[in-house]
Amino acid sequence: MHQISYTKRNCTDREKIETFLLRERVGVLGMVSGGLPYAVPVNYVWHKGSIYFHGMGSGKKVSILSENPPVSFTIYKEHGTVTDPVPCHADTSYMSVMLFGQVVKVIDFEEAAAVLQQLLEKFMPKYYSHPLTSTLIEKYRSGMDGNAVAVYRLTPQEMTAKENAAADGELFKQEA
Repeated sequence: MHQISYTKRNCTDREKIETFLLRERVGVLGMVSGGLPYAVPVNYVWHKGSIYFHGMGSGKKVSILSENPPVSFTIYKEHGTVTDPVPCHADTSYMSVMLFGQVVKVIDFEEAAAVLQQLLEKFMPKYYSHPLTSTLIEKYRSGMDGNAVAVYRLTPQEMTAKENAAADGELFKQEA
């Protein structure tokens, strides 16, 4: 079990965590390849209690996940710098969520289409007039590598959340 050592920053508000996961756009996928860490930022969607992300059907991420599916996934949002009369007490206002578990490649075309539709609605709401279909997902091939799109699901086995909330009056406002 991953524990937050600085428990003062622990966030247990499920509604706040859920809203954060739904709103934020990019997470960092942490994997291990050849005994070394490999972390890559990816667009994601939080859907039915899982993180979903996608990519080309080839490449380093696909290779690592097929060989070593345990991962961490971190979503982070910085709100600004917290001021204090004592320089050593200045801090950062933020929220972060870390998820841990096994990544599974989605092979069901209905599930993949639903998730990709969620991604489209999150990143380009109302841009496309017709929803994605499982038939399109099944038949589509990338012009880059000729492979089908790879959709992945991370259902967290563990999750931690931290925050350092600061009142707006405490945040340093840098002038442009």
